[in-house]
Amino acid sequence: MESLISKINAIGTKTLEDIATASDLAGLEIFRVSVLGKKGSLSEVLKGLGSVGSDDRPKIGAAANDVKAKIEAALEEKKSILESRDLEARLANERIDVSLPSRKLHRGALHPITQTTRKMVEVFSRLGFDLLTGPEIETDYFCFEAVNIPADHPARDQQDTFFMGPGLVLRTQTTAIQTRAMRGNEWPIRILCPGAVYRKDNDATHSPMFHQLEGLWIDKKVKMSDLKGTLEFFAKEVFGAATKIRLRPSYFSFVEPGAEVDVSCFRCGGKDAACKVCKGSGWLEILGSGMVHPKLLELAGYDPNEVSGFAFGIGIDRVAMILHDIPDLRYMFEGDQRFLSQF
Repeated sequence: MESLISKINAIGTKTLEDIATASDLAGLEIFRVSVLGKKGSLSEVLKGLGSVGSDDRPKIGAAANDVKAKIEAALEEKKSILESRDLEARLANERIDVSLPSRKLHRGALHPITQTTRKMVEVFSRLGFDLLTGPEIETDYFCFEAVNIPADHPARDQQDTFFMGPGLVLRTQTTAIQTRAMRGNEWPIRILCPGAVYRKDNDATHSPMFHQLEGLWIDKKVKMSDLKGTLEFFAKEVFGAATKIRLRPSYFSFVEPGAEVDVSCFRCGGKDAACKVCKGSGWLEILGSGMVHPKLLELAGYDPNEVSGFAFGIGIDRVAMILHDIPDLRYMFEGDQRFLSQF
């Protein structure tokens, strides 16, 4: 009996020393199994109780239970210490400094056409122009007849225009919005009409769908000089204070007289023969304009002898290409993030 109790106490002493020196939870579990497991050292000693007299068994059992309880308590205490240490180490490694700036996330931006449209609208708004929109699917009448384009005009050919059905087309110019405004309102009228327009054309400088910004001013004594002053103000605000404009005679069915408008090259000022923007000419064509045709005034119910007006149409995509040195119009409609992220 004494020899068994001595073995049990020796196992207890050795195990408590090992537990005290354990450095991690995995090692602690090894000590537990090696002593208290089914094949552990304490379990092996207790298997010898069968050879001990019945009077001695309670004493040996009490000694074994006492050692086992001490070992389990030591294991639990050590486990708690090691777990706390591991938790502190993990928290230290995973600590977040909330005062540090956050990572820069990818941020979207307005499309260059939208940016250009807003800039142009803002400029004309300072001159008192109001914004007006209209339907993209337009009637044949408002798209052609109401703007003085007869039935035999080339623009009404199916090779140039998208027809949606009898009497319906995808509008070929935003002039249709101006016509609607003139029909539904008394003068004076001073409006801007931005929007998408559609024509059967597709190359580096043309697209089946592009964007226009048209302006209309109807009032008493509106003159060609008013048109020139308005467009000159626009050019200087968009392309720079040193920008000049020139008007070249041209034909548009809804104005008389009509003029193409060029701006001086804001990159080279006409001094660089190798300039990629103006190609050495010193001028950039940006819009068409003119005085509203008397026939359109009559169709709207106005008296051409009482009121007059001017109109202009600017290619928004064209202005965006000039401002940002975009060589191919199609880039703006491909949705390529590498291209769009530059703006």
